[in-house]
Amino acid sequence: MEELLNHYKTVTPENTTNWVKVGTTQDFPENGGACIKHNNRQIAVYNFTLTSSWYACQNLCPHKLEMVLSRGMIGDSQGIPKVACPLHKKTFSLQDGSNLNGEDYKIAVYPVKIEDNMVYIGFSD
Repeated sequence: MEELLNHYKTVTPENTTNWVKVGTTQDFPENGGACIKHNNRQIAVYNFTLTSSWYACQNLCPHKLEMVLSRGMIGDSQGIPKVACPLHKKTFSLQDGSNLNGEDYKIAVYPVKIEDNMVYIGFSD
């Protein structure tokens, strides 16, 4: 399972080489997450309607290597949007993927854009 982590690398808007349409805005729950699959990766997509923001990250929790982050609880920590793993409550920034518990675990994050009610995620592959 450790090799799964190698499939996930943070992508920024600056190093995005392609935008992939992953669904309509109605396909994703308000103030919650859903999972999409792109090539061999599972990506969690979050619709923060309270702040009119969208985020995407790897669905794989690096703590126990489970595909569960799309079902995690979302919120914020001192203004930083975050997701908490539903299994062990490890929390990660949806802005930069850092672990907000101060541990070494980190997640990959991806840019999201909305155009004409369609949701796109940026990748660099």
